[in-house]
Amino acid sequence: MPDTPRHNLPAEPNRFVGRERDLDDLHDLVGDTRVVTLCGVGGIGKTRLALRVAARLVPAYPGGVWLVELARFGRGELVEQEIARVLGVREEAGRPLLDTVTTRLRDQRCLLLLDNCEHLVDRCAEVVAALVAGCPGLRVLATSREPLRIASELIWRVPPLDLPGEGAADAESVQLFMDRATAAGTRLDAVSLPDVVRLCRALDGLPLALELAAARTSLLSPGQIADRIDDRFSLLTTGGRTAPARQRTLLGAVEWSYDLLCAKEQVLLRRLSVFAGDFDLVLAEQVCAERPIAASEIVDLLGGLVDKSLVLCDEGRRRYRLLETIKRYALERLRQAGEREVLRERHLHVLCALQERHFANEVVEPGVPWPRRSEALMASRELIDDQRVALEWAAESGNVLLGLRLCQTSTGLLPLGGNLREIVGWIERLLSLDTTGVPAEQVAHAMAYLAYGLEAKDELSRSLETATWSLAEMAPDDDFPRCVMHNLVVVVLLRMGRCEEAAHHAEAGLAGAARSGDLWNQAASLAGLSAVALIRGRLREAQRHGEEALARAGEHGHRWLMARTAVQLGAVAEARGDLATAKTQYETAVPWLSELGSDLELSRCLARIGRVAAMLHEFGTARERLAAGTEIARATGQRQAVPRCLVGLSVLAECEGDLAGAVLAAAAAAGLRESIGQHSATTRFEELLGRARTKLGDGRTTSLWSRGRAMCPDVAARRVLAGERLPPKAAKAPVTAEPVKHSVLTARESEIAGLLTRGLSNRGIAGELVISPATVARHIANIMEKLGYTSRAQIAVWAAERSNGSG
Repeated sequence: MPDTPRHNLPAEPNRFVGRERDLDDLHDLVGDTRVVTLCGVGGIGKTRLALRVAARLVPAYPGGVWLVELARFGRGELVEQEIARVLGVREEAGRPLLDTVTTRLRDQRCLLLLDNCEHLVDRCAEVVAALVAGCPGLRVLATSREPLRIASELIWRVPPLDLPGEGAADAESVQLFMDRATAAGTRLDAVSLPDVVRLCRALDGLPLALELAAARTSLLSPGQIADRIDDRFSLLTTGGRTAPARQRTLLGAVEWSYDLLCAKEQVLLRRLSVFAGDFDLVLAEQVCAERPIAASEIVDLLGGLVDKSLVLCDEGRRRYRLLETIKRYALERLRQAGEREVLRERHLHVLCALQERHFANEVVEPGVPWPRRSEALMASRELIDDQRVALEWAAESGNVLLGLRLCQTSTGLLPLGGNLREIVGWIERLLSLDTTGVPAEQVAHAMAYLAYGLEAKDELSRSLETATWSLAEMAPDDDFPRCVMHNLVVVVLLRMGRCEEAAHHAEAGLAGAARSGDLWNQAASLAGLSAVALIRGRLREAQRHGEEALARAGEHGHRWLMARTAVQLGAVAEARGDLATAKTQYETAVPWLSELGSDLELSRCLARIGRVAAMLHEFGTARERLAAGTEIARATGQRQAVPRCLVGLSVLAECEGDLAGAVLAAAAAAGLRESIGQHSATTRFEELLGRARTKLGDGRTTSLWSRGRAMCPDVAARRVLAGERLPPKAAKAPVTAEPVKHSVLTARESEIAGLLTRGLSNRGIAGELVISPATVARHIANIMEKLGYTSRAQIAVWAAERSNGSG
């Protein structure tokens, strides 16, 4: 963990003015109260005040102060997804994401700032209540137009800025207006003060309204602005008597500012409201350039909107965004102009074309250097929020064809981007609509990517069924997606213990990829063949295929593919007993996975390095790598990666002579795996327990195993990393012993388990070993009893993992 506090708060765009009393009070309240919600009308300054308070509190929260911006999301289920993204938490298959986030925050003292909760207030309330209940060190600061209404909430009504008395220049509202007018290039003197005072009163001290007015002082004097706003307010009073006065005032300020724009600026502003959040100039030109605006005019019109404070931009004017209040007003104007459907449809078409180009550059096209592939990947990820908006429109409008195309051309939505559930949800939602007119090949492609998402969610049978259907329906010459499916099926079948079938699909994928010159799938197919050979015990063949896979991956250049093939070669070297080479191969993958932000794969890779380094007696390296892998798994909430780290720590402890610590760590890994439904490396544990019984005795070993299974995984990991050893007295303390399952197989049983990975029948195994089928059946029954399994497929998976050397 870093020593300095962490946060993701943005730099303040300009000087913070006023609210010193509010800041002091809120500083104390947030420290003493679990949930504080800043409430008020739009434009009153809730976000700016919250950000200022949060910035002051950064030193008090070693676990970090994290801003979660919710304004751009339209569905409640995205609340926990955005919190997870900000925290760096990755979704786990078969586990609610909120549980994973809670695990990440449970032992942290940190502050979450949830901004703009009002349109998702019900889900925000549920999420905050759950997080506060499960995370004692967590504080939440929220902004919303209405309270969350949960038990632990303190509601803070954000007041307007102080209004001036006669001729007073020290009021907060006057200070803000003067500061922003100066920033707009206007020098106001004492002569203007009475008009500024009148204007601040007319705007009721609302910060957004004051800033919009100050931006116009380059064209109008404060008196002229005040005169126009007063007229506008009279109209609003007669047209909206039921609305609160401050909402009418804000609407008047926004509407007045909109009316002062030229006609083309008005058109552009309302069209910009189709974007989910940040956007760049290119996207604005492609979506918004339509009569009466030409693409060449967008840059100047956008600059004008920035100057008038209606559009915000970063320092380099690379990314732009609308304030939420302005965006909602512009959306209504877009609807009134009859352009909503047209702009939504164009937005969908543009996103589709952009993502298809990014996907081709990142993955499909040959000869593209890695910097360009990486740029395409980052560009695709930047469009994820807009892609969600476009997919929502595709579903709403029934444009299934474009919706499916958009799903299957975004690596940001595929498991590489860490979204296990989202790609499945979108495709299933679109396919549930009327698919009349959607070509069969398009549906087959969509089903292929659905299978990809299902495998990442560990729904193996369904993934295999979907992928098989997709392969049968794809056009024979549609090489790239067909090869992708063959390679996905290889992964699924190997995980299911069906080695022979996996080999067939790997060979088919390699043949198709070679025929079309597709390096991506050549590398993936060769890696699959290497894995098949490794399970079969054919180490030279596994090495040859692995080296060819890495060579093809290097030619392609994608770092994810290169990392995958390097790890496969590391597994082959480890199976050969060449630990130094295995460590080198695993280390090769680390910078590639780090560059991609592939946290789960990186944590697993670091665990492999730590385990191998321990066996090489490189204890410093082992401890460093295992600590890093454990921290990544913990920080991202990936429980599935933690057991692999614990197994590595168990190896480290034993290699350092701490056999008791090795048993504790292994037991903690076994307990965690069992709790999350993950397959356990039974033989590895039993071999360790056999050594422990010999040296420590049956009673002490059983006691240690029971203690370890009940131990918090973090505690078990910290204990080994710190080099702590159990004192003899503690080791002998009476503990209610939990029976340890003895699952060590005889030589013949191990031989039969290995043959099951080839999918052989009892008769086939009998022929191989020159024994009767009935004898084979008895051996298989004994294996099931020892391992606690109920099917041949489970035995095959166990034997494959043992052969592969994975923990």
